[in-house]
Amino acid sequence: MTTTAPQVGGKRKKRGGILGNTGLYIAVSIAALLFLIPFYLILRNALSTDPEITGENWKLLPSFQWSNISELFDDQTVQFGRSLWNSTVVAVLMTLGTLLVCSLAGYGLARIPYRHANKVFYAVLATLMVPTAVTFVPSFVLVSSLGWVDTYRGLIIPGLFSGFTCFLFRQYFLGFPKELEEAARVDGLGYWGAYWRIVVPNSLNFFAAIATITFISGWNAFLWPLVIGQDPSSWTVQIALSSFMTNQTVNFHLIFMATAISILPLVFVFLFLQRWLVQGIAQTGIKG
Repeated sequence: MTTTAPQVGGKRKKRGGILGNTGLYIAVSIAALLFLIPFYLILRNALSTDPEITGENWKLLPSFQWSNISELFDDQTVQFGRSLWNSTVVAVLMTLGTLLVCSLAGYGLARIPYRHANKVFYAVLATLMVPTAVTFVPSFVLVSSLGWVDTYRGLIIPGLFSGFTCFLFRQYFLGFPKELEEAARVDGLGYWGAYWRIVVPNSLNFFAAIATITFISGWNAFLWPLVIGQDPSSWTVQIALSSFMTNQTVNFHLIFMATAISILPLVFVFLFLQRWLVQGIAQTGIKG
């Protein structure tokens, strides 16, 4: 009598666990299906004609118009291939520059003793309270006076520093083990040597997470590249996408094809760095 009760309870618990896992799998599958529906619609419309996209007789499968790809890249008024290259250069260089500048600033605020360090940190935080619209016009005037319109410098350099990214790096470095840096200083390394040889190699998860977020932000940027990239040869992919929709015509099949191609780099970056993304954000250690 005393031994059967726990067994029955264990069986009930195990049975409830199986049912719970089944329900969880069903819910996750439904959520994944709903998440993939927009991607399916993009691919379906990208391989269709305009009448098939806007017509009343909507079909589940496209007519597989592979010629839409060549039509997209042969359009000389948009230069979509050039815009893809521009977005790649801007996103990659902005990511590398932001990682270098903001990580150095965050490390300096977290580790280098300086009596005004807190004041500088509060000034950095104050920049987060300033709306982007307030600094947009002065930034454009400065970039224009330097002759950086229609150049990579004008697209990249103004966005290299981010107050929020600097804040994340500082919070992360505050939780980084000081023992490793102290051992590096015993070996004769300074702040730069400790940062480059000890801190960075042991913080790759966090760097990868910040790199993913920064790359996606740089790739999806629209307003600043729209103002700086006035010549079609300096357009980024987001500006090229908007050019397919005018007051007179809307090329639906080209819009969807360009969208499908433009999201591929983001998908590859996210799939490659996804396991570091959550780990890196979890390691920020938001603390004072």
